[in-house]
Amino acid sequence: MANKNQNEPPFPNNNLTTAKPPSNKWCVGDEKMVGTANNGRSRQAFSVVNGGQDLGPNSAPASNAGSECGGIELTREEVEALLNEKPKRKDRFNLKERCDNMVEYIKRLKLCIKWFQELEGHYIFEQEKLLNALESAKQNCDEMEVLMKNKEEELNSIILELRKSYASLQDKFMKEELDKLAAMDSLTKEKEARLNFERTQASLSEELARAQRELLSANQKISSLNDMYRRLQDYNTSLQQYNGKLHTDLSTVEDELKRVEKDKATIVENLSMLRGQLTLSRASQDEAIKQKDALVNEVAFLRVELHQVRDDRDRLLSQVQILTTDATKYKESTEKYSVELDILTTKVNQLEMTCSSQNNQIVVLKNQLSTAEEKLQVSDSSAVETRTEFEGQKKLINELQNRLADAEFKLVEGEMLRKKLHNTILELKGNIRVFCRVRPILPDDGITTEGKVLSYPTSVEALGRGIDVVQNGQKHSFTFDKVFMPDTRQDDIFVEISQLVQSALDGYKVCIFAYGQTGSGKTYTMMGRPGHLEQKGLIPRSLEQIFQTRQSLQPQGWKYEMQVSMLEIYNETIRDLLSTNRSSSTENAVSAKQYAIKHDANGNTHVSDLTIVDVRSAKEVSFLLDHAAQSRSVGKTQMNEQSSRSHFVFTLKIFGVNESTEQQVQGVLNLIDLAGSERLSKSGSTGDRLKETQAINKSLSSLSDVIFALAKKEDHIPFRNSKLTYLLQPCLGGDSKTLMFVNISPEPSSAGESLCSLRFAARVNACEIGTPRRQTNMRPSDSRLSYG
Repeated sequence: MANKNQNEPPFPNNNLTTAKPPSNKWCVGDEKMVGTANNGRSRQAFSVVNGGQDLGPNSAPASNAGSECGGIELTREEVEALLNEKPKRKDRFNLKERCDNMVEYIKRLKLCIKWFQELEGHYIFEQEKLLNALESAKQNCDEMEVLMKNKEEELNSIILELRKSYASLQDKFMKEELDKLAAMDSLTKEKEARLNFERTQASLSEELARAQRELLSANQKISSLNDMYRRLQDYNTSLQQYNGKLHTDLSTVEDELKRVEKDKATIVENLSMLRGQLTLSRASQDEAIKQKDALVNEVAFLRVELHQVRDDRDRLLSQVQILTTDATKYKESTEKYSVELDILTTKVNQLEMTCSSQNNQIVVLKNQLSTAEEKLQVSDSSAVETRTEFEGQKKLINELQNRLADAEFKLVEGEMLRKKLHNTILELKGNIRVFCRVRPILPDDGITTEGKVLSYPTSVEALGRGIDVVQNGQKHSFTFDKVFMPDTRQDDIFVEISQLVQSALDGYKVCIFAYGQTGSGKTYTMMGRPGHLEQKGLIPRSLEQIFQTRQSLQPQGWKYEMQVSMLEIYNETIRDLLSTNRSSSTENAVSAKQYAIKHDANGNTHVSDLTIVDVRSAKEVSFLLDHAAQSRSVGKTQMNEQSSRSHFVFTLKIFGVNESTEQQVQGVLNLIDLAGSERLSKSGSTGDRLKETQAINKSLSSLSDVIFALAKKEDHIPFRNSKLTYLLQPCLGGDSKTLMFVNISPEPSSAGESLCSLRFAARVNACEIGTPRRQTNMRPSDSRLSYG
């Protein structure tokens, strides 16, 4: 079933659960509003603003409505009944009774609205209070964070310095340890070399002593041999003397023998005696020869021994010389090794002193490191304390944010209810709702901060609803139902009109049209940018919502049939954009068919011979929209590269039947993209563009005349002055829900045109066109689509 109560107060999710009696009251005056939202958050009233008390669950907002309503208590059911109340018509021609009922009804609604406005004021004050508290808490939190960050940076820098110093000290310590180990290794090697040297020195000294001993013994032997040689020489000289003596004796003997032989005769007689002496002398001579041979042999042996002794002496002398040279070398190497040993000893002493100093430095550094670690522990404890304080502040901020969210939720709820009541009053009055959208600044605009002519007030009353224009130093302020700033996205805009689109499925006539100068973004608002899903316009999004809602309502027994038609009004001529046999002539040529606009007795509008297409999905409508966009008249001007030169009208007629309840509804959704108003001095239009501009400005001027007549409540409304106003007659002067988008360009050169558009929109917003009415009649037999 369609949403029957779409104009009722916006309770959250349309399902507000109230507390049990006797406190289930919304008291207008001196009672409080009690209720629980669906999301589980308790709705507590704010304290009295003037007194400055804190919030309390039992405090009630001050209200001036008590004097007017007399302390009347309204429950949620009574408010819903008040909103859904239909005027009792005993006599439909008794206008005074109807007027009195309407005045009474509006008075009660004003009381409710006044109470809600006061409650909204309290909510806003409390929100500001919470925002201030939140800002102060955030400032404290930021200061704490800054302090923590500074402390943390200081501690980190100290830790980094300590770590760097510790690392450098460790590196130095490792290097010193390595040097120490290398020195120890070299020292041990030097000690081993020294020991080896001492061993070799000892062995060499022993060998030297042994060699010296051998030399001494050899010298002794040489001396003894020399003595023996001298003795042998003496003995040889004595033997030579003896041999000489023997030679002399032999010569003397021979002389004597000769003398004896000479004197043989003389000595014959003495022969026997001489023979005896001769044998004795021969025996002594043989003994002497034997002694001589023995002495010769002994001399030869002694000579051999002497030669051997001389060889031994030479060998020993050579050994002594070798040993002497070795001893001198050993002495020199010993001196060199002793010098090196002294140097190594001094190095070892220096290394030991360096190691001792480094050990002292390491001890000092360890002490510094321990103190730094203690400082780090102290800083960690202070950081933990700061962090706990920060967590407390964070919890406080979260609590304040939760309270702010609750206040914002209550404010949003009150704002939704205010909007609903405001819309209800507007619908009762029959006003046209107006939304203002400002086009974003384009790179080609060349607008600086000093050159901006648009601003948006931030006061509570005008926030999101007001816009200011500065022209020639004068400020002009306007207030509409909603103002969208340049950074507003397409989906955010569609959220604001989604309920209005939903009304078409509920059986209402809905009309949304975009108005503004050329290049202000009307076509972008209605159609979007092709090929970009996130930039789809209101028409594609509305169709998607309608078909999605149609699908979701099928389980409830609803069946819908939908028909689409699209036309444009070009130079005061209606063109069918879905026609398959459009004239192939130029853009200025008149269509072969003459389309006539007719109104029936029920307020519905029909266009004769217009192509009507049955649609079953959003894709079919998208295809038709693309076809219509290609057929639409566009042109290039100095203000817009691709300017729409006609008024585009998209119409979707909805016929729904509920098979279970046999309820029937008939709704119409009209989405209109008007051609842009432009000045000839700026657009530079000539030829065909000039005729188009004149036709556009004429139709928009007729629309302005109709708005002026409606605002003044004149008896005659000039709907027939143009095809556009005559086609929009049910939307402007009937029982339709109508919304106008006024599109504004932020360029300073367009300030005058923007001011004219805003003034026109303000007049439109003040027009009363009648109360919307649901159409529950049967589907007409005529298959042509009505625009009413």
